[in-house]
Amino acid sequence: MLAALLLLLASSAPADLTAVGVVVAKSPEHSVAILRSGGRTRVVGVGDSAFGGHLLAVSTTRVTLEFDNQRVDVRVRSAGPPALSPPLAASTPEAPEPPAEDAPLRVMKREEVEQRLAGEMNRILAETAIRPVTEDGRVVGVRLTRVAQDSLLTEAGLRSGDVLTNINGTEIDGMATLISLWPRLQGASDLRAQGLRDGRPFSISLSLQ
Repeated sequence: MLAALLLLLASSAPADLTAVGVVVAKSPEHSVAILRSGGRTRVVGVGDSAFGGHLLAVSTTRVTLEFDNQRVDVRVRSAGPPALSPPLAASTPEAPEPPAEDAPLRVMKREEVEQRLAGEMNRILAETAIRPVTEDGRVVGVRLTRVAQDSLLTEAGLRSGDVLTNINGTEIDGMATLISLWPRLQGASDLRAQGLRDGRPFSISLSLQ
């Protein structure tokens, strides 16, 4: 017990470091953890760095990081399982598919987006809710059941009730896929989301300069 305590104290892990969520993939190297410290939230994949540490492993109950050659286990804050929303309505062969609702291209400055994310991330996480949408037993998208108002999400064109099915060419076939996109999108210059809004296809395009 004393040795474990000394080991923890010797590490440089932030005292307030918490794991607020995880996605455990079939391949361990694709698992993702949502970490929070100092009022900031980071989505980190195995092998990535955050808050001065290196993410080594993710499980359903804890995440393991390395700080100054010391391994530190952080327990995952308990949360209830996500509720499944009703399946997407299947279109009948006789009914023509409605035209897509394409929003105009939005252009935003990357520096401004990063500054706003730093200030809005906690509110976005607290006020935005998503649920997987299933069809024939498989996930075919995620529904935004609540969206943080007057945030980057609404400014980008997202609304409560939207179903996202594809982001930058990647089909959203599960929560793990959605969360694992975050590290890759951080360096992207063009973002494009496709989905359904009130049963009609729609798309959102955003350019970061």
